[in-house]
Amino acid sequence: MEQNPYQAPETAVVDPARDDQLAGRGERLAAALLDTVIMLVLVCPVMFTTGYWQAASSGQAPGFGMQLLYGLMGFVIFVLVQGYPLSASGQTWGKRLMKIRIVDLQGEKPSFATLIAKRYLPVQVAGLVPFLGNLAALVDVLMIFRADCRCGHDLIAGTRVVKAD
Repeated sequence: MEQNPYQAPETAVVDPARDDQLAGRGERLAAALLDTVIMLVLVCPVMFTTGYWQAASSGQAPGFGMQLLYGLMGFVIFVLVQGYPLSASGQTWGKRLMKIRIVDLQGEKPSFATLIAKRYLPVQVAGLVPFLGNLAALVDVLMIFRADCRCGHDLIAGTRVVKAD
């Protein structure tokens, strides 16, 4: 048969073998709640001692600069607290307790830089945008109800969460 120069290229698309079982939505929620409690225990004292709560409780809305500063401080604290388990096993402390882990689409542990720069940082930065940040965060987490159970931050980073061995 003669080759048609206008024919679309053909490629066999094969889904890589995935023997990893996806983590359940409940497991992911529990892990996120555990991580949130850990962060609250560490971040709230910083906010109390630096005047953030005093400014907010006096009826003054914290300025964007102050929110940006505290967002950056929170992210630095997150990296300091969660950096070791993320780099060692692709797990936060909450994910470790729930026996789930983050993997790339090939089932391998993503690099620490990928996890921080693609999975966590974009969501943190988007959350700082007034009003739209809250909407973006809501859309991000509600995407877990997709068939593949991947949130927006999973799609950005090319990751998924599976049960740990």
